Amino acid sequence: MESNVNVSQEKSTEKVITKKDLNKMAWRSLFLQASFNYERMQAGGWLYSLLPGLKKIYKNDKKGLSNAMKDHLEFFNTHPFLVTFILGIVTAMEENKEDRDTIRAIKVATMGPLGGIGDALFWLTALPICVGIGASLGIQGNIAGPIVFLVLFNVIHFGLRFGLMHYGYSTGTKAIKVLKENTKMVSHAASIVGLTVVGGLIASYINFKTTLVITAGKAKVALQADVLDKILPNMLPLGYAFLMYYLLKKGLSPVKLIGITVVIGVLGRLTGVL
Repeated sequence: MESNVNVSQEKSTEKVITKKDLNKMAWRSLFLQASFNYERMQAGGWLYSLLPGLKKIYKNDKKGLSNAMKDHLEFFNTHPFLVTFILGIVTAMEENKEDRDTIRAIKVATMGPLGGIGDALFWLTALPICVGIGASLGIQGNIAGPIVFLVLFNVIHFGLRFGLMHYGYSTGTKAIKVLKENTKMVSHAASIVGLTVVGGLIASYINFKTTLVITAGKAKVALQADVLDKILPNMLPLGYAFLMYYLLKKGLSPVKLIGITVVIGVLGRLTGVL
């Protein structure tokens, strides 16, 4: 009787997940938000991504598979590019037949911090940098601009998507401690880099200059070159960026701000001020 118990325990922790399975789940994670809804957010896409692993883990246990699928249809929401980190951890826990409440707790504990890290890492850092490089080439008339942007951004994107899948699975719950210790530091550092890049983009790509010349007797002073640029180069682009940010905080929609920008540009051109 004792030997049967041992055999059963060995089967419950048998390693059945392969690198091919992990890669398959990583590819499936691209559809994380395909069934996004306001009741369970990304739950449908999450289960779809995890399903190949669950089917192998619970190959001869239909009831176990059913229970796992029901659990993983609960509310879930995190950054779509970093979800594979959680996928890897949860797959390892399912393979080890961890308690269902523990698996649920790990999901809840990780999806929030990864959402914050992902926003700082991708939308405030990687995307502006890659767009800036691609746009600079495009402005010069180089057709490689959009190609460079897509290649650079997706090298980062897919590198992290597949790398985190394997890392999360190999480290299992040990990765949770690392994540909790470094969440604030990573988010803060990524935000600083991202804001620095955005500041550089404001100076480089917002073309807002005035041609206004002030005449005092025989003296003529170019407002842009002789006054504003002497005080602070690119003062007008910076000021306009702050104005748009202020109006956005006041509740104006991005569409209205675009309309205001178009009107200012047209009127400035017609009057000769810009």
